[in-house]
Amino acid sequence: MPAELVFVTGGARSGKSAFAEARAHALGGAGVTYLATAQAFDDEMRDRIGRHRADRPAAWDTLEEPLDVAGALRAARHPVVLLDCLSLWVSNLMLADHPDDAILRRVDDLLAENTRTLIVVTNEVGLGIVPDNALARRYRDVLGWANQRAARASTEAYLLASGLPLRLK
Repeated sequence: MPAELVFVTGGARSGKSAFAEARAHALGGAGVTYLATAQAFDDEMRDRIGRHRADRPAAWDTLEEPLDVAGALRAARHPVVLLDCLSLWVSNLMLADHPDDAILRRVDDLLAENTRTLIVVTNEVGLGIVPDNALARRYRDVLGWANQRAARASTEAYLLASGLPLRLK
């Protein structure tokens, strides 16, 4: 199977993950590896992660990796990998004190090294107002650049709004 990239973006609670999971199932059936980047720093995030786990098909493999996403992708045993999500991966790298150019290099490396069908879920953070603090502005900018790279590399791209997908590419 040639490398393909399915890019799925949208706002919070837009239906991104559900759409990406349905797309992964259509492409891989039970042969999907779910690559999760979330970290449970509080009860709300533990609950959110628990809901995501419960929603996934039991036959899918799950790899939880907040920082070394490229390494986890190489370790995946299925031809279809669902990365949920690029947004949290970028945030994790920022909070681990990685400079912006290093984060973007890691995104570029992940995209260049991919040999599978990779479905990337990410938040669209550029539609709102300019954030009022430097960290939030930096995050919006770095994630925006990361999203652009992934979207450019994609073979399919979707924007989700209110649960409805709009095919971009």
